[in-house]
Amino acid sequence: MNTVEVLEEGEKLRHRPFLIGVSGGTASGKSTVCAKIMELLGQNKVDHRQRKVAIISQDSFYKVLTPDQKAKALKGQYNFDHPEAFDNELMYKTLKDIVEGNVVEVPTYDFVTHSRLEDRITFYPADVVLFEGILVFYPQKVREMFHMKLFVDTDSDVRLSRRVLRDMSRGRDLDQILNQYTTFVKPAFEEFCLPTKKYADVIIPRGVDNMVAINLIVQHIQDILNGDICKWQRGSANGRGFKRMSSEQSDLQNGSTNPPTKRALLEPSSRPH
Repeated sequence: MNTVEVLEEGEKLRHRPFLIGVSGGTASGKSTVCAKIMELLGQNKVDHRQRKVAIISQDSFYKVLTPDQKAKALKGQYNFDHPEAFDNELMYKTLKDIVEGNVVEVPTYDFVTHSRLEDRITFYPADVVLFEGILVFYPQKVREMFHMKLFVDTDSDVRLSRRVLRDMSRGRDLDQILNQYTTFVKPAFEEFCLPTKKYADVIIPRGVDNMVAINLIVQHIQDILNGDICKWQRGSANGRGFKRMSSEQSDLQNGSTNPPTKRALLEPSSRPH
């Protein structure tokens, strides 16, 4: 290996990101939580080439539909909430490249026409990457890449009302939206998404309204950006380093009147989702 290759490899090692998976049901507020984290970290207005924290959505990895599938999708008869609706191989390869510190091209998807666009988003190396989507914990080999896993837990009625408003803004009529929800969305959530909640290191009830949880996560990310990143890099990427964090988060959810301080709750161990 020559000097240039050594320098390039060293640069990649410095940009191996701390990968955070953010899951939850449709319209649970996953993207809003991620956006709030970016805002609190002061990263939302930073040029995308210079960001230390970045967001990628699983929605970018929907499969290219056949003409027959697209016709069903336009009628609200295609199940976009099933694991097979995603190009999991492309998703895994892209995440693998990101973890290795490479610049990658992320697909873009048009939800009005249900098609993958030719335009792609260039993703530059970052120190922390938030990867959000309804089924980011479902494929095992993707789930095991995360150093930390968050599950946004929002009331089903709230999620339904948000989805109705969102899909109507995309030009769909109410009957189609409700039929798609009862036929595909709700059953898929119960079968595929909700069971993955057990893999979460931290559960965030009420989504972005739960500023206590979000502030704790932001503090943890700040610790990583300030140098604690070296601690988790020494361990394996399986999330077991967050057992203490998960158990103490559970104490908070169960109503403990003596929660630990932020630092105690969020301090990463010497091992690292």
